[in-house]
Amino acid sequence: MTAPRRLLLVNGPNLNLLGVREPEIYGTATLGDVERITADAAAQHGFDVRAVQSNHEGVLIDAIHAARTECAGIVINPGGLTHTSVILRDALSGVALPVAEVHISDVNAREEFRRFSYVADVAAVHVIGEGVAGYATAVDLLVEIIAGRAEG
Repeated sequence: MTAPRRLLLVNGPNLNLLGVREPEIYGTATLGDVERITADAAAQHGFDVRAVQSNHEGVLIDAIHAARTECAGIVINPGGLTHTSVILRDALSGVALPVAEVHISDVNAREEFRRFSYVADVAAVHVIGEGVAGYATAVDLLVEIIAGRAEG
């Protein structure tokens, strides 16, 4: 059976406020812009994207679980859950799909608590501080990993 040609895009809490929340940190692009950038990048590789954003951890975990059989990889910006959620990390680990972790801002140059990521050890790709363009970078790198798995 061939792998699905779909990526799951997960955006965590407060990312629905992109474009209005702290534009000096996150810029003026909206969540809709992020979803379009990600879909356009994926389409260049022959993939489509299923996008989910929620302020509720369980909704994100359910989407990750569903991706196990419906998607070839996951691009995720966990938002604040990056630094707090063991269960989100365990969901990503449990589905055994390649993961790209994205952060719009440079979390390493911000508050101390933002420098730790529960997702980091399960993500094969880390794109930090590239703004919303980082989502396209994450897709490109993730697709390289997926292609490598298909060949191997």
